[in-house]
Amino acid sequence: MPKMKTNSSAKKRFKLTGSGKIKRKHAFKSHILTKKSTKRKRALTQFTVVDKADVKSIKKLLCM
Repeated sequence: MPKMKTNSSAKKRFKLTGSGKIKRKHAFKSHILTKKSTKRKRALTQFTVVDKADVKSIKKLLCM
């Protein structure tokens, strides 16, 4: 049986934390930023943890 291949788009978007959780960046930070407040844009810069419901499917994409 051949080796499993990691999904290329997933490996660029998700990283593992030290405790084994999956972190991701926020959406809505790429363009149309003039109407968004500075506070909102600053908050979108931070990383966040992936929701529990999505962990299983993301781990499958990352071959974990």
